[in-house]
Amino acid sequence: MKSPQDSITQLDGRIMKLRHWLSSHPFSHPERRLCLLDLVTVRTKRRNLLNTNEDLDNVILHLTEAVLLPLHPLDGTDLDVISCLVLLAKALLLRFLTTKQPGDLESSIQYFRHLLNLDLPLGVRKDVTVDLVKALGRHAELEAGNITHSTEMLVLCRELLTLDSPGGHLVDAIVTLKDVAIATSRESWEEPLDQVIEYMREAMEMCPSGSHRAAIALARTLTIRFVETNSIGDLREAMVLVDKVITSQPLGDVQNPDKCDALSLAAEISMLQFEEYQNLQNLEEAIRRIRTSLVCYTLSDNRHRILTEYLANLTEKRSSYFHLTMPPQSACSGTSHEMGPSALQRMDMSDRGSVEWDATKDIQRACSLTTIDQQIHHLRELLSGNVTGTSGHAKYFCALADWYSTRFNRTDDITDLEKSIEWRQMQLASTSRDSFLQGHLTELAFDFLQASRRNHRISFLEKSISLLRYAIKVGDVGAQGTQGAVHRKALQMLHLCLFRRWMLIRHREDLDEAILLLQTSIDHESGNPPDKLEDACNWVYLARRTAHPSLSTAYQIAMSWMQRSLVFAPTLHTKHAHLTAIQQVNKMPLAYASYRVETGRLEQAVETLEQGRALLWSEMRGLRTSIDRLSVANPALATKLAIINRDLETLTMRGGVDMFGQLLKKQRTLLDGRDVLTSQIQALPGFENFLKTPPFDTLRAAAERGPVIIVNHCEWRSDILIVLHHSPPFLITTPEDFYNRANELVDRLLDTRKKHRLESLQYQRTLLSVLKQLYELVGQPVISKLRELNIPEQSRVWWCPTSVFCSLPLHAMGPIPSQDKVKKYFSDVYISSYTPTLSALIKSREPGVQTSDLPSLLVIAPPDKSLPGVKEEIGVIKQVLGSSIRNSILEEATSDNAAKTLRHHRFAHIACHGVLEAGKPFDASFMLQDHDRLTLLNIVRSQLPAAEFALLSACHTAELTEGSIPDEALHLTAAMQYCGFRSVVGTMWAMADTDGRDLAGYFYKFMFSSEDQGVPYYERSAKALRDAAQKLRREKRVGLERWVNFVHYGA
Repeated sequence: MKSPQDSITQLDGRIMKLRHWLSSHPFSHPERRLCLLDLVTVRTKRRNLLNTNEDLDNVILHLTEAVLLPLHPLDGTDLDVISCLVLLAKALLLRFLTTKQPGDLESSIQYFRHLLNLDLPLGVRKDVTVDLVKALGRHAELEAGNITHSTEMLVLCRELLTLDSPGGHLVDAIVTLKDVAIATSRESWEEPLDQVIEYMREAMEMCPSGSHRAAIALARTLTIRFVETNSIGDLREAMVLVDKVITSQPLGDVQNPDKCDALSLAAEISMLQFEEYQNLQNLEEAIRRIRTSLVCYTLSDNRHRILTEYLANLTEKRSSYFHLTMPPQSACSGTSHEMGPSALQRMDMSDRGSVEWDATKDIQRACSLTTIDQQIHHLRELLSGNVTGTSGHAKYFCALADWYSTRFNRTDDITDLEKSIEWRQMQLASTSRDSFLQGHLTELAFDFLQASRRNHRISFLEKSISLLRYAIKVGDVGAQGTQGAVHRKALQMLHLCLFRRWMLIRHREDLDEAILLLQTSIDHESGNPPDKLEDACNWVYLARRTAHPSLSTAYQIAMSWMQRSLVFAPTLHTKHAHLTAIQQVNKMPLAYASYRVETGRLEQAVETLEQGRALLWSEMRGLRTSIDRLSVANPALATKLAIINRDLETLTMRGGVDMFGQLLKKQRTLLDGRDVLTSQIQALPGFENFLKTPPFDTLRAAAERGPVIIVNHCEWRSDILIVLHHSPPFLITTPEDFYNRANELVDRLLDTRKKHRLESLQYQRTLLSVLKQLYELVGQPVISKLRELNIPEQSRVWWCPTSVFCSLPLHAMGPIPSQDKVKKYFSDVYISSYTPTLSALIKSREPGVQTSDLPSLLVIAPPDKSLPGVKEEIGVIKQVLGSSIRNSILEEATSDNAAKTLRHHRFAHIACHGVLEAGKPFDASFMLQDHDRLTLLNIVRSQLPAAEFALLSACHTAELTEGSIPDEALHLTAAMQYCGFRSVVGTMWAMADTDGRDLAGYFYKFMFSSEDQGVPYYERSAKALRDAAQKLRREKRVGLERWVNFVHYGA
């Protein structure tokens, strides 16, 4: 086989011979034209190998000479001249595509037009017609707004359909019609599009089956018309066409150009569908389609880079739905084709250079000031070359307004905002289509609202209100997708404007209308649950602040959307991220409870707190709800529910966001099935309240063994509620500064802990001061009320704290003044335990698996040189328990064998390092062998029906991870309780190595003593912990922070 270099050498030799012949023969020689055509052929081959412009220039020179040669009698026909003219026109078009010289394109079009006036053979006429349409399409790009190009192209394409030519020519005709559509869309001239699509469909009917290029061209044209007219039917038809092309090709065939074009177009269509419907299903479909299309292109291919940027943009949008943290993206590079997803609406992935300027506001905000100025300058240049009065002209008005608005947000220069307003007003004056009018009105209204904030002029605010009223009037209240989102945005903006005006002039009708608009926005067909939840929280805040009569309704709707919004996210990670991001959501249940206390409805206040706190644990417990009673009443429903709950739990506990689209789709299917089953179960006699929020009469069972003290910390009003088993709740009112004082206490405690070591004098003093003030704030009034209620000292009480009180040691408040001068703390008077919710406490007392075996204790204690006290801790446990309790030591502990081994033991003792990861509560963990970790999520996945008690002799096991939600109680102690342990001892902060040994010795001695015969071991654990802590304090003389550290959760 010859090398390319050998071929070039031969071609160069052939060129030299032909040039020599031409130089040695006169112009009148009858074979000169044939020699020139041979030279054209050779130079064309050489250009194909070397891709040099010099060869193309010489081809054009030779063809020009061949055309201008006089017709020789020996030629016998002018077909050679016609062939030369055809080749010359094609070569000029090719050189234009390379060098972008307008003169080449104009000459090419002139020659093609001249050829069509001649009597050409059918095949030649078809080729010339197709090439002329392509050239006219390129010319349309240079002269935007010149509709004569599209008219001529349309006439030519119609002629192609009438030619009696094979099916392949019809395919070319359809592809050429697609070029007409691109040209007309660039010129913003809509009328020909319908004709183009009509002709294309006519041609498709005559095409042979498997004409993939034709199908893709029609799909592209339908997509273009959707962008112009917002006809969703075009988008659906386009997707059907490209999917037929994709499925007709082998699964792994990514080299087929038709399949690659179809995959790329399918990605674009799916993105447009997402922009239209604005729902997660379309978002996930768009992400899937783009990922699939990426395999068609190499990393160096520009199309791969563009698709990757679109994928990054969409995944960022997905993250914003669930408030997930994503790495920062490079959103803006300053070049027109890198501006974002909207640019893809003008991009034919199979047609180089067909990208038009456009940008999303997200990308604009990420651009530098220099880039913003460049874009404004570029748009002004485009505007000057566009025909006045076309919709293309209006598009540049819109783009300029967006960039000036972005510039104002960066510079706070009022002249930028004035420019934005000026361009938007010009855009409105040139807008005729109502489908876009509402959006333009809303954008202009927003600019006036910004101007009113900047200049404090009510006239601007009035203008904004007027524009928004008109925008809502011209919009469709039942619209979905993009138009629905625009309508809903107008409602929300008008709400803001009216509230702002109410703040200025206090007209009651403005306030009433503002609240009504929020209700309308919540009821709107458009919007996802998190959006509606945010509207509901805004309604609550506004109504509470103004004492509006709609407040009770607002709270009820907000609580409903809070539950629906939680279900909206598929995994625990995404649910927590969502709750963390919307701070109003975390405070709203506490505020609603405070409102119910304010109106004298204490039982309902308890129900509200139960419904709105520890949402993640409550949802997970719902998936493990007992079906024993249901199995008797209806075994078939019980089985179906168990299967769906199991699948939902598995899905919910998935880590990360891999395969997110599949998770969402599966979750929606499972939830729909569960809703159907739940309705069927609730229709059964005696199951009317199945899976519903428990009423107070059920919740009061949590106080069966002693009072439950709820501390509701709320900015509107804070209260302490005491729940007893056989009476309504009792209220302890708090002073006005209660809320701020509690915040100050927790801030001081946590700040000192960050700055100083736990055993430091600074921390000791801070903790002592916090406990003293905490006693004055909470302990003293609680003890007084308990005594008033005849609750004997040494009784058990359970703390159910909210907000910042979840991080304060309520069990150790004091010291309490006493006559005998002995220093006492709250735990010396009442035996304290904690519970995240009343339902969790009730669940911990449910009958479990009964065994007659000797109780068994599993000690998980991986060897660790940094914890020398663990070995002594194991020795103490063995010595104290002796033979009365079977004990098993697991030293070579891994996350897998630890979780499995726990299933076979009633008691557990874990002695190792406890680790917290800031912002990642589900990664809180026990450090096991070889740095393996038993994480909170690993624990939650376990189900331990026989478990009774666990002592977590590790740091931070009852401490909240920094950045997590206090009322969700996401810590290792709560996780152990959730997976089955009825009582758990944990730590509020880091613990000393020797305290594990000392505490274990005292604790197990008290817990397994013979004094409390007949009392379940897990119920003895709270008193055992209290007594062990007293021993540490009084006999070991440990520092305050060391005995206060240990807390008891559960039964």
